[in-house]
Amino acid sequence: MRITGNRVIDCALAAWLIAQVAKVLLELLVERRFHPAHLLASGGMPSSHSACVMGCTTVVGRMSGLGSPLFGVCVVFSIVVMYDACNVRRSAGDTARLVNQLLSRVELLTAEELAEDLKIIMGHTPLQVLAGALLGIAVGLVW
Repeated sequence: MRITGNRVIDCALAAWLIAQVAKVLLELLVERRFHPAHLLASGGMPSSHSACVMGCTTVVGRMSGLGSPLFGVCVVFSIVVMYDACNVRRSAGDTARLVNQLLSRVELLTAEELAEDLKIIMGHTPLQVLAGALLGIAVGLVW
């Protein structure tokens, strides 16, 4: 399956798409809710960020060799992205949850003055990042 003609980009897009579809299907199976809009949302299980970067890293490793400088750069890039998804973005989501709780308790403001709720699901749990990383590796190996 060729999308762009570049194996690395194609694999990254495929891993991202598979992860996004998996999120919607898991939500349908576990929570009995169907939200097709979640195909484009961030957060959730599995991490599409992790799947995407690990798909790239795996294909680069297979094409360039595990000892190549390009593979090394991809590994570092993947670690940074997964760390961010698991820690920084998750912390921002926790903060948004607290701000939303505070705003819901403010009685002095009218409903029109309250801002729209902040997006809560921004980051990933370590398990979600691991699942996305394993998915990306699998797609990269198959690709």
